Amino acid sequence: MTSSTQRAPIEATSGAIEARLPEVTAAGTAVLPPSRPARAVTAIVALAVAVVAVAVVSAGTGQMHLSPAEVIHVFAAKLGWNIGTAPTAPNAEAVLMSIRLPRLALAALAGAALATAGALMQGVFRNPLAEPGVIGVSSGAAAAACGGITLGAAALGPWTIAALAFAGGVGTTFLVYGLSRAGGRTEVVTLVLTGVAVNAVAGAAIALFVFMADSSAREEIIFWQLGSLNGTRWPYVAVAAPIVLVGVGGAMALGRQLDLLTLGERSARHLGVDVERLRIVAIVLVALLTAAAVAFCGIIAFVGLVVPHLIRMVLGPGHRVLLPASALGGAVLLMAADLAARTAVAYADLPIGMLTSLVGGPFFFYLLRRTRRQSGGWG
Repeated sequence: MTSSTQRAPIEATSGAIEARLPEVTAAGTAVLPPSRPARAVTAIVALAVAVVAVAVVSAGTGQMHLSPAEVIHVFAAKLGWNIGTAPTAPNAEAVLMSIRLPRLALAALAGAALATAGALMQGVFRNPLAEPGVIGVSSGAAAAACGGITLGAAALGPWTIAALAFAGGVGTTFLVYGLSRAGGRTEVVTLVLTGVAVNAVAGAAIALFVFMADSSAREEIIFWQLGSLNGTRWPYVAVAAPIVLVGVGGAMALGRQLDLLTLGERSARHLGVDVERLRIVAIVLVALLTAAAVAFCGIIAFVGLVVPHLIRMVLGPGHRVLLPASALGGAVLLMAADLAARTAVAYADLPIGMLTSLVGGPFFFYLLRRTRRQSGGWG
């Protein structure tokens, strides 16, 4: 992202910048001070423990109930360890390894991807209300997937819709960025307004495909738009995992420069940050992370908005802590939401995107009211 000569002022001023973060924001208002290292490490460890705890509880919950000791025994046996209690229910190992564990793994990956993408968007836009859908990733993926469902595309077999969704999400993001770029620069306001326009066009395309589809395809489109992890298999996890891990790793590598960007574009440039290159890399990472999640899970709203904001409220605005904590928090949230989707109604699998929207919608309203109150109004 920066040359060796540019890196020096960034390294030299990092401590001073973090000390000034409580005093400067895009809106000119005060924010929470950066977290102390011990507090940050404690939070990361607590979130990692929460990931494991929620995974064990979720894996044992369902029509076939298994105790945590039985779940741990099955997992440990795959590593050659004899821990916990052997399950007594027939086919317990098959249920865990073939159905529940891949679903849990994809939930964790998708949650981490969406939350990390949200934290990146909020850092690049310097706005806590930004989320990945602003640049058209989700709507583009949905339009491409709905088109494939309506037209009966099957060129890649069972992978066709996921591939179309991924290509649609990434392609729409590049389209938004290309249309908003002028004179070698991309202004945030232009990027947002272009994203709004492209989202509207994608929404119209989805409506057209729904109108054209037959009854069975229409049901599939509606279910896909609501988001679900039902039917997840290990091959899906194997495709999504490398994309998400690379995306999360790339995002964490941008943490220091995002901290400098908090001071404003002009100040960041004076400190050696190539703001335009930073924005391009961040948007590419957001597109990859969001498209990887949407391609296999459908539309899951508000994870990218709610999780980074909650983490920021607890740990402060420093991105070197915010990004990994958001990834873990997103994994916890989506695994918990999937557990609720599987168990809230007997013998039914609720759309997970519906549950996240039910929680995220009121929380978004709270954020709007809170931000408006802190800034003294929008005028």
